[in-house]
Amino acid sequence: MNTIERLDRDQIAKLTSQRAMPDFNPGDTVRVNVKVIEGTRERIQAFEGVCIARKNRGLNSSFTVRKISYNEGVERIFPLYSPRIDSVELVRRGDVRRAKLYYLRGRRGKSARISEKTTGAAGKAALSERAEASAAKAAAVAATGGKAPAKRKAKAGKAAKGGGGSGGDAGGGAAKAAKAGK
Repeated sequence: MNTIERLDRDQIAKLTSQRAMPDFNPGDTVRVNVKVIEGTRERIQAFEGVCIARKNRGLNSSFTVRKISYNEGVERIFPLYSPRIDSVELVRRGDVRRAKLYYLRGRRGKSARISEKTTGAAGKAALSERAEASAAKAAAVAATGGKAPAKRKAKAGKAAKGGGGSGGDAGGGAAKAAKAGK
């Protein structure tokens, strides 16, 4: 092993000791928490999507994440050992047979979906991860006194004005029902 490879291995060991990186593959849905600097402030921004490629090149390893934002495909390439990456969370494991999922670029809607892996070691790992997540959520609910996090309330004015009804009518659902009852 030459000096450069030894230095790379030492750097990788140092960076992985600071933050844990989950074992994920192409097809898995991941949430990458990225440190974003805006002026003098620094914040964490989440980028959640499907990992479509992974490049394993030692310290230069990277992965590509694709998501659909406002009906437009967005891909972002993240260096695996970048200090800008705060954390990577595995959301779900996908069942794919390819290492590079570039064919997803040309697909929309249902044909772009990836089924979840439910069999084998990865399926068992996903099941145990889901059980741990639900246990953590139950513990968080118990810590808040048995109250689940509040959901957003609908605007009171919208219901009073007759908006928000189903069927695409312009608030005339109740009026039509009243006329039909005559």
